[in-house]
Amino acid sequence: MLKPIDAHAVELAETAAAAFRATFGSEPEGVWAAPGRVNLIGEHTDYNDGFVMPFALPFYAAAAASKADTWEFHSTYGEGATVRAEDLGSAAADGVDGWAAYLAGVAWALNESGYPVAPARIAIHSDVPHGAGLSSSAALECAVLLALADLYGHEIDRPEAARIAQRAENEYVGAPTGVLDQSASLLCMEGNVMFMDCRDLAREQEPFDLAAEGLTMLVIDTNAPHRHADGEYASRRADCEEAARLLGVPSLRDAPRHAYLDDDRLSRRLRHVVSENQRVLDTVQVLKEGLVARIGPLLTASHVSLRDDYEVSSVELDSAVEASLKAGALGARMTGGGFGGSAIALVETAAAGKVEAAVIEAAAAKGLPTPRVFTARAAAGAHRVR
Repeated sequence: MLKPIDAHAVELAETAAAAFRATFGSEPEGVWAAPGRVNLIGEHTDYNDGFVMPFALPFYAAAAASKADTWEFHSTYGEGATVRAEDLGSAAADGVDGWAAYLAGVAWALNESGYPVAPARIAIHSDVPHGAGLSSSAALECAVLLALADLYGHEIDRPEAARIAQRAENEYVGAPTGVLDQSASLLCMEGNVMFMDCRDLAREQEPFDLAAEGLTMLVIDTNAPHRHADGEYASRRADCEEAARLLGVPSLRDAPRHAYLDDDRLSRRLRHVVSENQRVLDTVQVLKEGLVARIGPLLTASHVSLRDDYEVSSVELDSAVEASLKAGALGARMTGGGFGGSAIALVETAAAGKVEAAVIEAAAAKGLPTPRVFTARAAAGAHRVR
């Protein structure tokens, strides 16, 4: 067994291995784990070749796997389910949908990318909150990708692996996401937030020890469904591509800072991407200076831009952010694709309980679902557990 990197990942791996034994009647050849993520700042910039700053959460998808004669996928989600798939070598298999599509998509994308894999049995167990905007699907993809690559003897560098996992989600599952989520799951390091350029995946790890500064990052799962697969996410991406075309630039990453378009909607999309990229750069500088508390206003400005210019927030997210700030948070913003999901709030540790209570109280007063609030720490990226 490899040296454990995260004790919680080891626990999840043991559960996945037990599910494998119970389902397939044998011991898995190995177990791999990949985390969900929080994006500190840099939202909807990844598919515009921009900048992002994610860190991994200590919630993992674990994949227990072995070579086999046929593709068989088992998941502990809900009451558990087992799916058998046809050949995944060159095209999407009919009838593989839901959670199993992410597994099938990774196998397909590996084959299409020149890393041939043959059938395998895979059992999945995950505690990354589903539908919370914390990248449960990317965690699943990355755990399975590492498993299949190891089983079939492929050494794939992590940035390329992120692109392959993204391809699975884009072309097989049909979700037009950028590369942020898969990169965060594969490349983040414990105790650090990762500054990444999504054009070439160049990255720097910035120390992110909030406890040493008397600070806490709260993640607020609004328990509102994360609904960007219904066309809204795709429409934002299309808006950005059209804005770039009108400006004559490869992507909005290349747009002049004060660029303007006659179309009001496209101009607001442009303004968000340009200003959000600058907020990421400003956040990097603040962290390099060791002034962690001063990122608060940048987080809040990001939320305002996402709410007003990019129009991807929701009543649940706005309630969480507003209640956090009124209760004394240093900064707060929605995180992830939006349209539901989660928010984050940077707080002084002594005020964390007050902020949590205020968020829950505000949701109740508005008749919204009761949020789940937990403390985030920068965890280890994807790894083989055993």
